[in-house]
Amino acid sequence: MMQHVVMFRRLEHVAEDMHREAALVERMRNLEGEIDFIRAWRVSANELARPICWDYLLEASFDDAEAVERYLPHPAHQALIADLKTYFEWVACDYTR
Repeated sequence: MMQHVVMFRRLEHVAEDMHREAALVERMRNLEGEIDFIRAWRVSANELARPICWDYLLEASFDDAEAVERYLPHPAHQALIADLKTYFEWVACDYTR
């Protein structure tokens, strides 16, 4: 099983817009329903206001690295990325569990 973990935070130069942010996070949460080979999917919001913390965490599971490689260029994922990059920056880690 391959784990795909991504942390998101609002871009420094972008003004906070809670309505826009909520809509983007909802789209992140719903992506699982658009890609049938995702095995597990969870989007969580940070709950503590600490400088080291990022705003959101995405935890996903795939069968293997090949499935992650299929996910990354998937049209539904790419459409979401196009909108996310106007509001968030992110870092990712992929590992075998």
